Amino acid sequence: MQADETQRATQAAISSASSLGLAAHDTTVLHNSNKLTLRLRPCDVVARVAPAAHRGVQFEVDVARRLAEAGSPVAALESPEVFARDDYVVTLWDYYEPVTTQAIPHAEYAGALERLHAGMRRVDLPAPHFTDRVSEARTLVADRARTPELTDPDRAFLAGTLDGMRRAVNGSGRPEQLLHGEPHPGNLLATRTGPLFIDFETCCRGPIEFDLAHAPDEVGDHYPGVDHQLLRDCRTLVLAMITAWRWDRDDQFPGGRRLGVEWLSELRKATTQPGQ
Repeated sequence: MQADETQRATQAAISSASSLGLAAHDTTVLHNSNKLTLRLRPCDVVARVAPAAHRGVQFEVDVARRLAEAGSPVAALESPEVFARDDYVVTLWDYYEPVTTQAIPHAEYAGALERLHAGMRRVDLPAPHFTDRVSEARTLVADRARTPELTDPDRAFLAGTLDGMRRAVNGSGRPEQLLHGEPHPGNLLATRTGPLFIDFETCCRGPIEFDLAHAPDEVGDHYPGVDHQLLRDCRTLVLAMITAWRWDRDDQFPGGRRLGVEWLSELRKATTQPGQ
C-alpha cells in the first residue's frame, strides 16, 4: 500500500482492535504489499488489512477457524470477526514471537505441511481449483493494459508456459484435496509450539505437489508419497504464476519488477532442462 493508504489502513486496524477492548497505541509494519500486516501493541495482536473489495477474507477466517478446531498447525485467530472499517476489511490474529532467525529444518517443514494437509482433508468448504488461479495469471498475461511492460516475446513465452504446465499438472491423475495454496517460508512461522502456517485466503483444491512446489526443494524429499515428476511440473507452473503477478501494473510487492525479470530468466532455464 502507498503511504496514504497505509495510514488509513492502520487506523482501521486500531479501530477494529479497540472495538474488542484491546489497547493498540503502537503499530509496527510486518509486511506491506497489496495488503498490510501490522503488529499492534501493547495488546500484541497481528492485524491483516485489505481493501474492502479484496476477495477471500471471510473464506480465510472460516478455513483458519476450522483448521484450528481440527488441531492443525495454524496461527490462531484473536477474533473470528471480519471488521469493516472505512474502505478496508480487518482480521485480527495472535502474535507469535519468533524463536529463531534460522530457516525451519526441511524435515520439520515437511511434517508441519503433512499435518496441515491431514487437517485440510477434514475441512468441508467450497474452494477454487488450482486451475482457477492459473487462469487468473493467464488472463493477466493476455491483458496488455494490465501488463504494459511485458514484451511480446516474454508475453508469448509466459502464456505458453502457463498453458502447458496447467495441462501437465491437471492431467496427472493424482488425488486432489484442499490445499494451502502458498505454503512458502514466508507463510510458516517458527514459534515455541512449533511451525505454524498463516495466510489461508489462497486455499484451493489440487494435488499436494502443488503446495510442495512453494516450499524449499528439499522439503519434498521428506514428504511421503510424492510424485517427483509432478512436483517438478508444479514448480515450473508456480514459477510461471508468480512471475506473471510481478508484471501486473498494480503489483505492490517490494522489488516486484526486478523479481519479474529474474524469474523470467529462471523460467526459461527450467523449461529447457531435460524432462520439461
